[in-house]
Amino acid sequence: MLRAARRFGLALALLPAIAAAEPSHGIAMYGDPALPPDFVSLPYANPDAPKGGTIVFGETGGFDSLNPYILKGRAAYPIQSHVFETLMARNWNEPFSLYGLLAESIEVAPDRSSVEFTLRDGAKFSDGSPVTVEDVIWSMETLAEKGLPRYSNSWDKVARITPVGTRGIRFEFSGADSELPLLIGLRPILKKADWEGVDFSESGLRVPIGSGPYRVGAFEPGRFITFERNPDYWGKDLPINRGLNNFDKIRYDYFVDKGVMFQAFVAGELSVFRELNPVRWQSDYGFPAVASGAVVKSEIPHGRPSGMEGFVFNTRRPLFQDWRVRDALLHAFNFEFINRTLNGGEQPRRTSYFSNSALGMGTGPAEGRVRELLLPFADSLTPGALDAYAPPVSDGSPRNRANMRVATKELTEAGWEARDGKLRNAEGQPFAFTILLTGSQNEAVSGVFVDALRQLGIEARVQIVDQAQYNERRNSYDYDMIVNAWNMSLSPGNEQYLYWGSDGVTKPGTRNYAGIDSPAAEAMIAELLATRDEADFVAAARALDRVLTTGRYVIPFAFSDVSLIAHKADLKFPETLPVYGDWIGWLPEVWWQAP
Repeated sequence: MLRAARRFGLALALLPAIAAAEPSHGIAMYGDPALPPDFVSLPYANPDAPKGGTIVFGETGGFDSLNPYILKGRAAYPIQSHVFETLMARNWNEPFSLYGLLAESIEVAPDRSSVEFTLRDGAKFSDGSPVTVEDVIWSMETLAEKGLPRYSNSWDKVARITPVGTRGIRFEFSGADSELPLLIGLRPILKKADWEGVDFSESGLRVPIGSGPYRVGAFEPGRFITFERNPDYWGKDLPINRGLNNFDKIRYDYFVDKGVMFQAFVAGELSVFRELNPVRWQSDYGFPAVASGAVVKSEIPHGRPSGMEGFVFNTRRPLFQDWRVRDALLHAFNFEFINRTLNGGEQPRRTSYFSNSALGMGTGPAEGRVRELLLPFADSLTPGALDAYAPPVSDGSPRNRANMRVATKELTEAGWEARDGKLRNAEGQPFAFTILLTGSQNEAVSGVFVDALRQLGIEARVQIVDQAQYNERRNSYDYDMIVNAWNMSLSPGNEQYLYWGSDGVTKPGTRNYAGIDSPAAEAMIAELLATRDEADFVAAARALDRVLTTGRYVIPFAFSDVSLIAHKADLKFPETLPVYGDWIGWLPEVWWQAP
């Protein structure tokens, strides 16, 4: 009998009667999926794209593991998308809709209290063995018990897993969660027999077997890894895959930092380079390959939310637990000067976690349903959550005098005073902390920030460590401040618990790097998951955005609403690209190499 069934069997008596469901080719978070059952290909894929060729990417850091689903080790992350598959696959042109991949159909109860998947007849792993119900169940349970925290997230809501015939798997849930059927459909399916006698929780370089379009080829830890297209891939003719997975070989080379990686691109060793700095985009791309047309520059707009990236306060540290201290450092960060100096002033600032989308909080006061959701937590919210709020704006001058005066006032109110040229608390302890970085990417902006803090009497220093040490310290929250980015979708859900849930204050390996412990944030996430009404969903997202933004947990950086991609001229992509742009899914999946 299944472990999940043994553990949760008694809970079934408490579940409501499960409403009748009908099999479907897809599912949407809200409403119906946009693509009909007989769709030919994804709207942003070219079904006539030629197959063949090689594409070479550059990555910073390295890897020492081929298991991307556990905390231990540094995994070669591309293995997830190239080698392994899920029951359902996303259409990145919709906020959150899934269509059958390993599963030919999905049946969801009207109240979403259960979901049933039917495996495709003919779905196979790369060694030719069939994907079975037993593989699905083993994968789900193993990932929840031994995998990354995101796989245990919400798993307690799975009350029972039941095989249905030879190709069906039914999941029954014990709690309301509109997103859970979709999340189950996106969990990777591994071959159970491939892991017999292997400790799944231990990292290693054993090559795993997947069902995806590629197999792991040659690799050297820390230097490169290749993926070779499987000519016998079982799903190559599925509509969801037409026009995808066009390269015969995909290679990832690893470099110590972005600067060295760019030089490799200039030398022709890499096929693609994504530029994050618009100043360099204008000034550093005059090398011969661009002049001759062998390399082209593509500017590709997108409609995804800005997400959040910036300096992250670790509020587990007493130094950063007072919101006034965090707000003071927000004022000391001279965004306008930094953006003009480092980015040419071309990039907009992230004004909130969901800015650049309909889910963003805006700058005015909370109104309507958003205000209703926040009012029960009014006493615990920081200033601005219910009122108008926007990040501080400077005059763009190097001194940033007006904002520095605000910062000084707030630090004084929080109990910090300048003595002997240093900012000290009542016990005489200096205001000192370290910004932990890996690589040189954020070294320049950190240097400008450190200089500004020195004017306030704050001792801040930058420490650069290698990727392995950085990952270990980040996973255990052993830092004062780091730079981190959280990408956001148009359909936020359970992953928000992983980002901001109170469990992450002490539980290692989550993405709650700020140490946020906010009942208001958790209540807004619960509302996101419980509602089936799109207007309520938008209100809950905007309310969550307010809690996070006005909590001053991050000092926001700029973002780009256009992706700057330099690439070899023989690499092509469709004219129509998904709303999510290049964030996930289209590079290299829908690109091809011209013959």
